[in-house]
Parts: sequence; C-alpha cells; structure tokens
Amino acid sequence: MPDLPLAGRGIAITRPAAQAQALAALIRAQGGNPILFPLLEILPLQDYTDFEHAIACLNQCDWAIFISANAVEYGVPRVLARGVWPARVRCAGIGPTTAAALGDFGITQVLTPPQRFDSEGLLALPEMQGMAGKRVVIFRGTGGRDLIAKTLRARGAEVIFAECYRRHNPQTDAGDLSRLWQNKQLQAIIVTSSEVLRNLLDLASDGKEAGCADWLRATPLYVSHPRIGELAREHGLQAHMASGPGDEAMLQCLLDQAS
Repeated sequence: MPDLPLAGRGIAITRPAAQAQALAALIRAQGGNPILFPLLEILPLQDYTDFEHAIACLNQCDWAIFISANAVEYGVPRVLARGVWPARVRCAGIGPTTAAALGDFGITQVLTPPQRFDSEGLLALPEMQGMAGKRVVIFRGTGGRDLIAKTLRARGAEVIFAECYRRHNPQTDAGDLSRLWQNKQLQAIIVTSSEVLRNLLDLASDGKEAGCADWLRATPLYVSHPRIGELAREHGLQAHMASGPGDEAMLQCLLDQAS
C-alpha cells in the first residue's frame, strides 16, 4: 500500500483497547500500522455501595453531570436498573461523545460546551452560573478532577459524587514502544487524555531532569485537547492537536502531518 498517505507509519494508540478499534481501522485503511498500546484500562468498581447510596437521591437533584462516556456506560445502567431516569434531572456532559453515549440510553437534551470539551468549557456555560441552592450529582471515575465540584460549590450548589468506575494502567514499562522506535517502526503516538500522557511520561522516564527518554522526545504526539498538548510541551515533547473530538478528527490530524 505504498500510495496510501499513512503507508509505512507505525502509530501507537494509547487509549483503552476496547475504545481503540475504530480508530485503528481508520488508520489501517490509510495504509498505517496501528499499534495498540493501552495506557489506561477502565474497570468496574469492586464495591458499588457508595454509588448506590449516591444515586438513591438522584430524583432530588437538579443536574447530573457526566465526566466521560465511561461515566455513562458504568453509571446509567445502574440508575435505570432502579427505574426510569428522573424527568426533573437535567443532564450535562463534557462533550459530544458523552452526549451521544447518553443518547444511546434515551437521554437527550444534554447540555454540552459548544467547543473546549472539558471541565472549564462546561463551567463557562450560562446554565452553570446561577447554581445557588441547586443539587448536583457528578458521575465520574474514582479520584477524578475536583474542579467542577469545587467551582459549583463556590457558586452555591450542593454537590455529591457518583463514582462508578476505576482507572488502571495495564503497562509496566514502555520497552515495546522504545524498541519499535529504534527499529524505525514507530512514527507517532496518539494520546487522548492527560492521565494517559502522565502514565506515558512515568513509563518513559530515564532519570534525567527533562523527565522522558530520547525516543519519546523524538516521536510526535497527536493529542485531542489543548491541555494535553500543553502538558506535552512542558516536557519538551512534540504535539499536534486534532481540530475536534472523535476518531475522524484525529485521523485528519495524522493525514495533515503526513502530507
């Protein structure tokens, strides 16, 4: 496939393996060699007692905020197992992927930012300003960012967490990526979350002040959000940002740089 734009390019995808298949297929169709190297694994909780307690009062809440599509996948079925989604509870999500996941469960009219799909983008929306006296439940994984909760509490809201999944790095080292780079079989790494980038940096640390190995500094990263790009550049890494969320935008970013 020498005439295809990504021919001969090894492209590591670091998102959870189950979520990497569609992007891998797109890369393969353009002649590239997708390398599945998940640096994040999404797992169910071992104990859902606290989650069940949190959602028991869901029908008394004004807003349910979903931090990710994973929060939808692991949280909504457990809510619906208790009955229908409470009609009075408005839903908000970080971005269109999260909104689409809610739509799969019949939950529509989801508030999302028009751009900047992150906590800051959601908090900037007019609907998130006058929160005095409002009750909010945040569906998320264990140990997520507290920015939304802290900000809404400062705006007068009562906020509780419904933590419904946990994250785990399944890799113990980055030796496979290093060897691929040395053999000229790794030309790009796709990173779609700050946590994944931190995991990559930890694994690629060579003990130097710069914090990561030469092979990583020489390999362009393709990222889905400005915050990830900023973190990459802070560590002396190359970063190209996709124009929007989703696999098609990431593929286009790869194609733009390959041309």
